Amino acid sequence: MSQGSAQLSAAGQKIEARHLTKRYGATTAVHDLSFDVRPGLVTGFIGPNGAGKTTTMRMILGLDRPSGGDVTVGGRRYRDLPAPMREVGALIDAKAIHPGRSAYHHLLSLAQSNGIPAARATEVLGLVGLDAVGGRRVGGFSLGMCQRLGIAAALLGDPPVLMFDEPVNGLDPEGIVWIRQLMRELAAEGRTVFVSSHLMSEMALTADHLIVIGQGRLLRDEGVTEFVESSTRHTVLVRSARLEDLTTVLTKVGATVRPSIDDSIEVTGLDSRAIGELAAAYGFTLHELATQHASLEDAFMEMTHDSVDYRSSVPA
Repeated sequence: MSQGSAQLSAAGQKIEARHLTKRYGATTAVHDLSFDVRPGLVTGFIGPNGAGKTTTMRMILGLDRPSGGDVTVGGRRYRDLPAPMREVGALIDAKAIHPGRSAYHHLLSLAQSNGIPAARATEVLGLVGLDAVGGRRVGGFSLGMCQRLGIAAALLGDPPVLMFDEPVNGLDPEGIVWIRQLMRELAAEGRTVFVSSHLMSEMALTADHLIVIGQGRLLRDEGVTEFVESSTRHTVLVRSARLEDLTTVLTKVGATVRPSIDDSIEVTGLDSRAIGELAAAYGFTLHELATQHASLEDAFMEMTHDSVDYRSSVPA
């Protein structure tokens, strides 16, 4: 990354949260949360709306004071870092920019107040694709442009630790692919990359590790593959000329069966081997027997089902 990896003297820093708690009156937004965000990985931070993701990120950055516990970056609290933007880059609120400033002068003011060369402001504008509009006032920017500018600000000090809160909001498809590739490149350089998102399809393509929270509590802290494989939502697609009879047999042994497309059924509760053996025992000919693995979205919905604060309903 420009000044780049050659200047990553602080590479290897990690975020460490220990018993992190935040209360607002009688409401506990974050409850006894402990986790590590390690370098060299894109760590996804996921949970339902209101789970406490942004509050946790704000506590890491010293914007909110914990009610209990502690969180450090590279072994120090954010407020004790001598040159914060050179050590931690963050995008929390893309619209938190003075609308009367140009994109360039916004970055220049941040650079000057953090001892960063002015040339770096121009450099990161080019990196995020805003060099052609650097002289325009931010008040006329779209949300996607503000997201890009916020990412430029996070990269300004070429820090070893980066935090992004919902960075794909407002981005077009090209922008989503770009930020996905950028985060993976940053992690490949040995940086610590911590990103929250509600788009499970993006997390599946971007993240190496997941921290999953619900109602402020830690639910899972593991690799993406392990998280998905732990889901019970694996199904088996079955096609047969005698689906009705096969469904009766499968249901009797405790499997759950539901109709699928093109004269097929989806079966949960039995694996493909058990279904094949059962069909053979009853003389059913199978035309297709295929295991369908759960997606990250399936695993997420299953894991957080009891942690959703705002649940929609479908009219009868």
